[in-house]
Amino acid sequence: MMPFPGAGIAPDRLPGLLARRMKQAIVAEVVDTFNDRSRGERPVTRRPDGLFGPRAVAWRVHGDVTTMMLGGIAGLLLQMLHPAVLAGVWDHSRFRSDMQGRLRRTARFIALTTYGGREEAEAVIARVRAIHEQVSGILPDGTPYAAKDPALLAWVHVTEVTHFLDAWRRYAEPSMSGADQDRYFDEMAQIACLLGADPVPRSRAMAHRLIQDMRPQLRYDRRTYDVARLLLRQPPQNRLAKPIQTLTMQAAADLLPAWAQHMHSLTVPMLGRPLIRVGALGLATTLRWAFR
Repeated sequence: MMPFPGAGIAPDRLPGLLARRMKQAIVAEVVDTFNDRSRGERPVTRRPDGLFGPRAVAWRVHGDVTTMMLGGIAGLLLQMLHPAVLAGVWDHSRFRSDMQGRLRRTARFIALTTYGGREEAEAVIARVRAIHEQVSGILPDGTPYAAKDPALLAWVHVTEVTHFLDAWRRYAEPSMSGADQDRYFDEMAQIACLLGADPVPRSRAMAHRLIQDMRPQLRYDRRTYDVARLLLRQPPQNRLAKPIQTLTMQAAADLLPAWAQHMHSLTVPMLGRPLIRVGALGLATTLRWAFR
């Protein structure tokens, strides 16, 4: 196994009692990060009667904490380059005062639609659709926008699933077959269609084409800068978490296509990439050890 971040010993070689306590501390920290205890939230229980089931590619891709964090952040950075998507967040959400809450809600939506029972998944999808019905406005250039626009929903969907898969392949399953990658997109298309997205990619090639086709509509301006910095520089829960948070943000930026890194001015230096990727792999390995 990779070394535990910041230590010189592999986590599975720690003495038994110390290892158990360290595992408990790590798991508790992750659970608190993704579940709002003030609202009574608990980790989603995996059920075989949901939209997918245990044999789905989505079950294994979405089950890794580190790669989902990295892919989720990268997906948000790419999403916000679309002016209408950015405006919906800017005009209709509390992200500036509750960034963690927004990230938690997104993570919970993914967990419920992937692992929850069918009624849980359909209920949370219906709730999100109802929210989208109320989100509309006018862009600074006078163009109207609406969150229920099928093309905008397709953009949000493809940026998310593409980066979830890219993070999984880089830090968990580099040899993942092309067939399984296409199967993942086909599985996730079910959720996108229920949300009202169109067009919906059902393969990696289709997802790549959709992102390329959208590039002429993407922009980077002051509002993009402000939202990206709020995401990338949100204060850590404690001082000990700061190095891990910094590494997470760097590894997420490293997942973006080069042109998107350039738009965000987040280009990762060639010499720095190996260090970022080794660090992110070490973090992923440690979290998998803790949850095993």
